Amino acid sequence: MSHSMRPQPLDRKFVTPGVLVLLLLAANGLVWLGGRFLFGLGAVTNLSNQYPWGIWIGIDVAAGVALAAGGFTTAALGHVMHRAQYHAVVRPALLTALLGYTMVAIGVSIDIGRYYYIWHPLIMWNGSSALFEVGICVMIYMTVLYIEFLPVVTERFIGRVNLPGALARLNTPLDRLLRLLDRTLDRTMFVFIIAGVVLSTLHQSSLGTLMVIAGQKMHPLWQTPILPLLFLLSAVAVGFPMVIFESLLAARSFGLKPEMPILGRLGRMVAPLLGIYLAFKLGDLFVRETFVYLKTVSVVSVMYVIEMLFGIVIPLRMFMTPAVQKSPGLLFTAATLVVGGVLLNRVNNFIVAYTPPYATHPYVPSVGEISVTVGFIAILVLLYRAAVIFFPVISLPDRSLTPASKYSVRG
Repeated sequence: MSHSMRPQPLDRKFVTPGVLVLLLLAANGLVWLGGRFLFGLGAVTNLSNQYPWGIWIGIDVAAGVALAAGGFTTAALGHVMHRAQYHAVVRPALLTALLGYTMVAIGVSIDIGRYYYIWHPLIMWNGSSALFEVGICVMIYMTVLYIEFLPVVTERFIGRVNLPGALARLNTPLDRLLRLLDRTLDRTMFVFIIAGVVLSTLHQSSLGTLMVIAGQKMHPLWQTPILPLLFLLSAVAVGFPMVIFESLLAARSFGLKPEMPILGRLGRMVAPLLGIYLAFKLGDLFVRETFVYLKTVSVVSVMYVIEMLFGIVIPLRMFMTPAVQKSPGLLFTAATLVVGGVLLNRVNNFIVAYTPPYATHPYVPSVGEISVTVGFIAILVLLYRAAVIFFPVISLPDRSLTPASKYSVRG
């Protein structure tokens, strides 16, 4: 017997042995982060005048922005293209994007020497700066993501506001406010969804512009005038694999049945997107004749081959196979390869390919940098777990409502 599906809070306990490990990793990262704010970047990182950025920018920011692309790709698919059958994965993707962009904003703040000037771009505009465009778009898009998440909050608390004691007099006004907010957002949400899709395409490509202007400091295998386009194409290509990765991982963690009918259809869409990305990568390689650098075995050539082979070619072949689209394990493997490939691409662009001509020694991330990055990832997982337990994010079979109910179709 089939039941209608609606987003519901998960009835699971928060603390598990895995959560305790994540809490330790998060605490360790916060300790190192405290050292950064107390004693400066030099006390915690291996950054220098030669290498002004490291994994905090390459992974926490550049890769974080790319891997949060599932938010705008699923929003475009579910709401702009009106594919109602994908609504079950829209909210989890939105939550992942929201948490990802929040950590990206924090990552930028901790990497800036004078972090207390992070607000300057808001009033000191520089229209000719690629970094300014990235900063403004990220800030606006993060605000849009929080607005898009507000209906989840109102759905959770409407009719359930129950403040204790003297605050009880606020229960009725707060409930009315939540209902007004819900009605208003229901009528205007399309504006924010479209704005989110547009803003994402802008700053995803502008991150590539940052490395174009690095000029000769970047290795020719990655330094190309079409780098902004490649960054955008890779972000679009990783959007659905990131949704598949997150959905299957959450299903395994919470003991839920994977949404294979939906995830399988998403998997079929990945191959054409990866194919377009691969075509531009190979076309750029041969047009600029930079394939000559692959004849010599070196760190850069090996990293480039790994990125292309394991991040694009192998998962492309896997996503083209019907058996992969029907198997949770194979589908998860293919999605993980794409996610890892885009992550490696950002690391290659911002760290491996970047070599200042006057550098006296290579950049190697410090223990503090690695600890903060691992701590951020742990905090993201913990916040995601807390959110899906407390808010109606993940869709589950609903036996209490009829299929014609409002919640059975609400995404």
